[in-house]
This record gives sequence, structure tokens and C-alpha cells, in this order.
Amino acid sequence: MKKISIVIAEDQLMLATTLSSLLNLEPDMEVIGCAPNGEEALGLIRRLGPDILLTDIEMPMMTGLELASIVQKELPETRVIIVTTFARPGYLRRAIDVGAKGYLLKDSPGEAVAAAIREVIKGGRAIDPQLSKLAWSEEDPLTNRERQALRLAGEGLSNVKIAEQMHLNEGTVRNYISESMSKLQAVNRIDAARIAKGKGWL
Repeated sequence: MKKISIVIAEDQLMLATTLSSLLNLEPDMEVIGCAPNGEEALGLIRRLGPDILLTDIEMPMMTGLELASIVQKELPETRVIIVTTFARPGYLRRAIDVGAKGYLLKDSPGEAVAAAIREVIKGGRAIDPQLSKLAWSEEDPLTNRERQALRLAGEGLSNVKIAEQMHLNEGTVRNYISESMSKLQAVNRIDAARIAKGKGWL
């Protein structure tokens, strides 16, 4: 019987090792690679072509959502399951938007992760039921460009630096951030970034 091949993208080594060990105990599964960041994970996936990618969201070099988006475009036969600490509806919605087939929390038991992998391999979805209800309770008001500008603003970059990174003029960046603040009813750009991050929209 061909085993389900799995790559894990997780920057916490202990968690990655534990998850790998648990899944390798399953008779129908095999973890064929682990990576501590999104860029290394992408290289592994391109080289190994796994059936499943288990990825965290916040990682160095590339987020799990960015990784999922690239994988779904380049290697749609690799199905993506997010495993994260973030029980935020905004993250779940964005994960679904980029093609993730599963969304689990890190405190899920090992057998739940294995069951989710089998469900996704069969063509289904595996989403934490509580999050599934919350995901559609509040609309994300930000556009992709507003989100990108606000994320950089939250990192402390000036409008000039944001404009350079986004290849836009400074006035356009100023408009994006102003619009974001208005939509989120924030008092300043840092407050807007904090609100959006708390909702899972950044």
C-alpha cells in the first residue's frame, strides 16, 4: 500500500519533531521532510511532490498562507492543511481563499490530525468545527493592497519605505493606510495594524 507522503513546515523544532513522530506511527502515512521556514518548505515540496503539506501560518521567510498560495498554483496535487495556534476566523477565511483544504489548531490530538489528513486525501475538507462557524461572522474589509501596506506600516516602515517595497508612489500608500484606518475605526496606523492582526486579517 502506498503511504500518504507528508511535508511539515514548522519553525518550532520540538513541535515539528513530535508531529512527525506521531504521524510516522500511522500505518498509512510517512513524513518525508520537515522545514523550519516557508522558503525551505517550498524547495522540499518542489523536489519531493508530497501528497500533503502541513504548515504553520507565522514562519520566517514566508508565511504559511503565502506558501499555501504558491503550492496550490504550482503543485495543486499537494493538498495543504494549516496547523496553527491562531483561532482567528480571518486566518481561516484567507486559508480557504488560497486553497487550503484543512485548518486545525495545534492543540488538536495526533489522531485528529491523522483523521484530517485522510479526509483531505479523500477529497474532503477538515476544518476545526468551532472556527468553521466563526469564519463567516465578520467580513474582512481590507483589500489585498491595503493589507500589504498596513502590514508594513505595522512593522514600523514609513510611507516612503512602504512605497519603495510595494513599487507605488507615496500618495497611493498614504491613501491605502488612511482607508484602512477608516475601515477599522483606528486612531492611527499602528492601531489599525493591531486591530487587523487581532482579527486575522494581516
